Amino acid sequence: MILDFSLTFEEVILKILTPLFLTALFGSIIGYERQKIGKAAGISSHMLVAFASAAIAILQRLIYEFEIDLVAQGNLIDIQTQRIIAQVLTGIGFIGAGVILKSNGAIKGITTATTIWSCAIMGIILGSGYILLGTIVGIFITIFIFLRDFLRGFNPFKENGKEDLEDHL
Repeated sequence: MILDFSLTFEEVILKILTPLFLTALFGSIIGYERQKIGKAAGISSHMLVAFASAAIAILQRLIYEFEIDLVAQGNLIDIQTQRIIAQVLTGIGFIGAGVILKSNGAIKGITTATTIWSCAIMGIILGSGYILLGTIVGIFITIFIFLRDFLRGFNPFKENGKEDLEDHL
């Protein structure tokens, strides 16, 4: 049985396409900033993490709705869909740890690790169906990272040299 074929066109737009579109949009903008200042995790990493997090949250929500329908029909089941998000957060923590490096006594990559983690959280929020909250979070993260760059004298829209800009940020 293919469960998501029973969704109406409106449900596909609201529950699947809108969260995925907004997640991809904000994840790519945040990744663009990281890429423009020369970080290893750029558009692709941020967008894929955000998109996959949204997808797993959408899946969790659809599974939960299916389980609620089963209960409403009189079936006794054990609803435990919230476990999926916990595993996403664990996995993203592992990816973030891989971005952080210690070199010559200095720790680098913390901002990139946190933007990856933030993209995952934003994806989970949007994928769970909280479009207003997820959009506000995406806008806030985007404004914050670009404003931070501009206030520190760096324009993320211009090509940068090969120097490690994190030393200056």
